[in-house]
Amino acid sequence: MGLGPSADCMTRLDVRDIPPVNRHPRIHDEFDALEPGESLTIVNDHEPKPLFYEFEAEVDSFDADGYEVEQVAPDEFVATFPKTEA
Repeated sequence: MGLGPSADCMTRLDVRDIPPVNRHPRIHDEFDALEPGESLTIVNDHEPKPLFYEFEAEVDSFDADGYEVEQVAPDEFVATFPKTEA
């Protein structure tokens, strides 16, 4: 999937150099800091399906329908986690 029109209101976080145990807490912190309608784009070395399901179950402001992921290299996935509008 391509990255949508919300690219202007996007925070990008490359988590590949963050120790795995610290990734999800850091991603949650970055997402929490977003304004409604903005998106967090993460770059990871694998498809972040577990993170998607975690957000879907635990984060009320996560817009699961707007989630997008694209594999741009064998070990590079770019995923967009949008925050719902207020």
